[in-house]
Amino acid sequence: MLRCERKGSMDVKILAMCVVISGARVCDISLDTVRTVAIIQGRRLFGAILGFVEALIYIAVVAGVLLNIRDHPEYMLAYAFGFAAGTYLGIAIEQRLAFGEQLISVFTRCNGEMTAALREEGFRVTEVGGEGRDGAVTILYIQVARHETKRLLRRARELDEACFLVVNDVRMVSAAPRKVTVRA
Repeated sequence: MLRCERKGSMDVKILAMCVVISGARVCDISLDTVRTVAIIQGRRLFGAILGFVEALIYIAVVAGVLLNIRDHPEYMLAYAFGFAAGTYLGIAIEQRLAFGEQLISVFTRCNGEMTAALREEGFRVTEVGGEGRDGAVTILYIQVARHETKRLLRRARELDEACFLVVNDVRMVSAAPRKVTVRA
């Protein structure tokens, strides 16, 4: 009976270690996903900080798995599960955070109607006339925070279900310097 309790407590320790390994990998890979997006967007300091924390977690987990791989091959499964779950969670977190700006191009035949409606809702819209395969089109350029993109796309489709939409990530925004008037 004493032997069964030891085996049971050992199984609990192994299970607990598998949960720790998986949990650490979920954190590590989630950070990696967000860090990658931060780097692409030019957020160097934020990316570096995430990379530092990610590396600490990674080293600790890999060391724990490799030191015990012969006695506990189940740690490899926990490691792989944590990697997969971390990838999924990292993408979900990054989409929820929605860092950055996007430039939406809307190609429409609704002329000024869509422009007026979107401006009324607070969107900053630049309107350009163009010529498409089937005739005249209006091209609307709208820069929005990434978390506003879905709302804008949905609204554009409500206003013109036949519009053509292009979404681009904005890495950098530059405005022309303003002229300063000095009074004497």
